[in-house]
Amino acid sequence: MTYRDKPVLSKEEAIQLHNDALVIDSQQPPITSGALFTKNMKETLDEWFKDGMTRGEARGHLSNMIADEIQNDQDARNQYIDLWNKSGVTVASGTYAGPAKIEDAYEISVNGIANAISIINAIPEKLMLVTTSDHIVEAHETNKYGIIFDFQDTTPFGTDLNKVDFFYNLGLRVVQLTYNLRNLVGDGCTEFHKSGLTYFGKELVSKLNDMNILVDVSHCSEQVGWDTIETSKSPVVITHSASAAVFEHDRGKGDKLAKAIADNGGFFGVVIIPGFIQGSDTGNLDHWAMHIEHLVNIMGIDHVCIGTDKMGPGPGTESLFEYPGEMPFAKAGEFSWQGWQEKHRVNGPSAIGIKLEGYNDFGDWPNLTIKLAERGFNEEEIRKMLGLNYLRVYKDVVG
Repeated sequence: MTYRDKPVLSKEEAIQLHNDALVIDSQQPPITSGALFTKNMKETLDEWFKDGMTRGEARGHLSNMIADEIQNDQDARNQYIDLWNKSGVTVASGTYAGPAKIEDAYEISVNGIANAISIINAIPEKLMLVTTSDHIVEAHETNKYGIIFDFQDTTPFGTDLNKVDFFYNLGLRVVQLTYNLRNLVGDGCTEFHKSGLTYFGKELVSKLNDMNILVDVSHCSEQVGWDTIETSKSPVVITHSASAAVFEHDRGKGDKLAKAIADNGGFFGVVIIPGFIQGSDTGNLDHWAMHIEHLVNIMGIDHVCIGTDKMGPGPGTESLFEYPGEMPFAKAGEFSWQGWQEKHRVNGPSAIGIKLEGYNDFGDWPNLTIKLAERGFNEEEIRKMLGLNYLRVYKDVVG
């Protein structure tokens, strides 16, 4: 069943709306670290494969190459901006801390942010760093593309709350408290035993509040979500998840938590990761729309956003990197801090065949707006979900 019995907008009207609206992807992790794959990068990757490198090892090197390519090659700059143009997205939130060895996390984050700043500085006529709500409005009004810096793990802070100040001064504005596994702050959603915030975690939430940084509980255990809502003085958000009531998955969130997020002034960004939203090998945008519709009914239209969490083809977040088919994911016996298991159907050899029809890469973003119109949402409702809801919460918390 669709949201309304028949569409209010035609496909053509939906496309025009998408091109005119403020569009914010509340989670697009590799927007500066995986959104380009040039001929030079492909040739280099092929050589690394011959040398025995794994995908995990190559990923960071390729991300560094993106910054070099964009700084030094006009064709690379054009290719990168063309993808933004095709997407019709105004602002995307990119990730600069994720699953990693805790001893490497700080350096990885600093390096990723440095690369992002160099990319923004290389194309100042089209790109800008977003650190205030005014910047979001400016990007929309000046036809620029804005990039928000977020963390999907708090390991770069280590045990030092003063590092929050450091990363804030580099542009960080959104922090997810945990990835899938346990850290010093609390438990992630795929841990064996899912407890809540630690004492340190509560202190960190208070510090993030003081710094006017959005607190995100997307990958966190449900109990971390509840503890964070209780602890936080500011609205708490879910930048990228799905409804566990529509499809049960560890990465989904229950209705009670979703409603509490709304009641406290936050928002819920809905992902398009196929394994999170349905149970077959091939998902489609109707599966995604069912999560949108359910959450609108639970939370209200003012609290639902879109956080695709997806850049390229494949089962997970992916990038535009085209790895050789036989290139191993990781070294044998190496522990993965991503925390995915085979049942999650998102990562590794067993998930390769899982895909999403209607969204192959970031350039297919307009199809989401078309699908919302097809399911019966009107222009005002779509504008809210595309960007206005995010803007309101961001302005309330970040300023």
